[in-house]
Amino acid sequence: MMASLTFLVCAAAVAQTPNTRDTRPRFEVASIRPTEPGIKIGVHFDGTTASYVAVPLRDYVAMAYRVRIAQLSGPVWLADAKFDISAKLPAGTTSEQIPEMMQVLLEQRFKLECHRQSTDLPVYVLTVGKGPLKLKESVADPDAPAPTGNVDVSGRRTDKGSVVSLGPGASVTDKDGRLDFKGVTIDQLLNSIERYVDRPVFDKTGLTGVYDVTIQYSIEELRTLLRVTAPGVTVPDSAAASFPGSIPNSFESLGLKFEPRPGRLDTVVIDRIEKTPAQN
Repeated sequence: MMASLTFLVCAAAVAQTPNTRDTRPRFEVASIRPTEPGIKIGVHFDGTTASYVAVPLRDYVAMAYRVRIAQLSGPVWLADAKFDISAKLPAGTTSEQIPEMMQVLLEQRFKLECHRQSTDLPVYVLTVGKGPLKLKESVADPDAPAPTGNVDVSGRRTDKGSVVSLGPGASVTDKDGRLDFKGVTIDQLLNSIERYVDRPVFDKTGLTGVYDVTIQYSIEELRTLLRVTAPGVTVPDSAAASFPGSIPNSFESLGLKFEPRPGRLDTVVIDRIEKTPAQN
């Protein structure tokens, strides 16, 4: 299930005005190549280089402007156009500066032009329910290496399903309608399940721990994932996930409340973007 594997790996500024001096940080040098067929995907940051494998152009734009996919409006083909990017970073670069660097790269190489606007969108809000909380705290591995500040997210297909490493001690396995999370925060958890449902999900639980969680999803929710991650796939309109579904029910069984609400979100509208990047 490559669409699922791709979105799990890729888990999210304002456009510059012509008369504003551009002080955003930039990559020293970057190469962009169309992704070759295969199942290898990943993201790496170590303070000197940033590399991305098999990431859709749509996800690069969402990351650059720090928005969720549901908050991005642009051509349908953006989800199918996948590129590998390898960039050299200026000394002292932090991961928090990467989005602004990506903005500049997309503008220079893909001629990206976009603007922000406020849009009414339905959302889900996750809160702690009235019953007992049944989240399982993850037990730290005493032999695990100490955090380095690097980012390493990678995915692979195995006989046990699609497996994604989300960083030191954190992972998610997707198989047979079930997502098994190990050592994840609530934010990592919601980022991973968000595209299985039909709207953005916001955390209002206040929970700051690290957890092992199993989430079930239905065929309707899988079809919603396909509608979001692979727009070229024909899926009947009636297949969109309805509320409640398997995912909300899984959260409720953990003592959490997953509820729909109206929302007004900052969205990024793509006015122009080219399918082929300028030469390296």
